[in-house]
Amino acid sequence: MKANESVLVIGGGIAGMQASLDLANRGSKVYLVEKTPSIGGRMAQLDKTFPTMDCSICILAPKMIECLRHPNITLLTYSELQSVKGSAGNFRVEVLKKPRFIDENKCTGCGECAQYCPTEVPNEFDMNLGIRKAIYIPFPQAVPLKYTIDEENCIKCRLCQKICKAGAVDFDQKPETVNLKVGAIIVATGFELFDAGRIREYGYGKYRDVLTSLEFERLLSASGPIGGHLLRLSDGCVPRRIAFIQCVGSRSLKGGVQFCSSSCCVYATKEAILVREHHPECEVYIFYNELKVFGKGFQDFVKRAQNEWGVKYIRALPGEVVEDPKTHSLIIWYEDTKENMTKNTEIDLVVLCPALVPRIANKELAGILGLELDKYGFFKPRDVLYTPVDTNVPGIFICGYCQGPKDIPESVAQASGAAARAAEVIALSSSGGVR
Repeated sequence: MKANESVLVIGGGIAGMQASLDLANRGSKVYLVEKTPSIGGRMAQLDKTFPTMDCSICILAPKMIECLRHPNITLLTYSELQSVKGSAGNFRVEVLKKPRFIDENKCTGCGECAQYCPTEVPNEFDMNLGIRKAIYIPFPQAVPLKYTIDEENCIKCRLCQKICKAGAVDFDQKPETVNLKVGAIIVATGFELFDAGRIREYGYGKYRDVLTSLEFERLLSASGPIGGHLLRLSDGCVPRRIAFIQCVGSRSLKGGVQFCSSSCCVYATKEAILVREHHPECEVYIFYNELKVFGKGFQDFVKRAQNEWGVKYIRALPGEVVEDPKTHSLIIWYEDTKENMTKNTEIDLVVLCPALVPRIANKELAGILGLELDKYGFFKPRDVLYTPVDTNVPGIFICGYCQGPKDIPESVAQASGAAARAAEVIALSSSGGVR
């Protein structure tokens, strides 16, 4: 296969995987680069998807396996882009493959090494609510299902090396530079969460029963740190009243970002329904500024939450969350913008829905690729209406949340668009012209 018929995809989340599969099924060679030990991205952390309430990993896992087994896709996990030279149709790329200290060809993923590892550290996949060992896989459905040794926390006892019957543990591994030639590049680096601790009025980091939405998602998940049971972290009791606070650090002129993250109203609705499924007696409130639910079936989803599940929506601006010194319950003070009154209510568990923001690493990646960022840190399209996946650099395309706020279905659709544009560049370069 000619070098210019290959494509580099940066980011192994749902958008990066969809773009890779589309191109691979067209016959192109794809190099899928993911900086963590497994593909899957943020969607792998979710329990359910909206508005269908389907199991997230049940949808995602088949695509992950297909990426692993597809003859035209090479997975470069635990790897990061280092440099890019050349132009559309003939990019020369350097990728740094970090050492797992595990021979991937020998590791069977049996997990015996982790059982004997003496070191426990917070599990970032569970938003640090659970623990993992210093030798670990990120989550049970990880792809590839190969262990990684966390060099920073490993105490070098080498017990895992003695235990491993396959002889897969290799402490002598070094970083490896992989040189590639590709005709096009697709960037799909996703998002990260706004630091809810910056909005100090809500008590995140101060009160154990104030969580972010993604932390709450992991608590609700059967694969999460408490097996999907709905319990308060402070005392292990089932909460009787739960409140979701929207737009934490979002649409804010002070201390936050000025854009709407697009999906927060709907995922809060999804999590509220999950609460009612777990415990129908639990009261659930969603404090919102405006309901932005403009996707297919989303408005009906909200109506079902209200009418069938009894979720209460309160148009209000919460000003502060404090703890009652006697009962240790949380008190939300808010302005009811319909009645123009200041009110308060007692809550057992508060879930903050923070802004979803571009990754900080986008700035460094933009420097390597020569791409422009907008004022928020998203990769800037050449034209948001006419060429939403094209960038200022011919042959480099963007898709998913790194291009701008969107939900999973939009990200998947845009990934297919980016794949189609990359295929077009490959076809034109093969015929002697690129546009």
